[in-house]
Amino acid sequence: MPVTSPANPVPILSGPPGTGKTTVARLLAECHGRSVHLEADCFFRFVRSGHVEPWTPESHAQNRTVMGIVGDAAAGYAADGYFTIVDGIVIPRWFLDPLCERLREAQLDVAYAILRAPLSVCTARLRARESVELAEPAVIEQLWRSFADLGDLERHVLSLDAEAPAEVADLLARRLDEGSLTLTTT
Repeated sequence: MPVTSPANPVPILSGPPGTGKTTVARLLAECHGRSVHLEADCFFRFVRSGHVEPWTPESHAQNRTVMGIVGDAAAGYAADGYFTIVDGIVIPRWFLDPLCERLREAQLDVAYAILRAPLSVCTARLRARESVELAEPAVIEQLWRSFADLGDLERHVLSLDAEAPAEVADLLARRLDEGSLTLTTT
């Protein structure tokens, strides 16, 4: 029996690189007795031969496959009673649908939160990291722009500037509790 409900969905924490998704997801997961923090971006590294950079147009088939597998993993943990949070660059027009499809096939409710910080903040944070996979400024900007002008999904945005990760995790927890980040089935 699924453990999620509109009051306890599987949250997908998204946004451009450098917004603090992984740190915030870890903090949120630590607030639950049994929890799993799935870093979706790691699943792309499992593709060894034939890998296509996931931000390129020709990566669509690979992205659907990988995000479906992320959804299956999240569904497996959630079905066994773990609070499961998925963190990654889950771009609405490329990655969100296949991930949500798998979670909903498992009869799980889904929440979607987008962390958004100014491009300059994201770029500075990425430069400060020791290992940066996404070091190319044009790629960073392209991914950042993927989370601008989201239409109906703007209500899922948590706009940040210099907030501490704990503050963001608290805000995210409140928004999850009130149900304002839950995705409705279309």
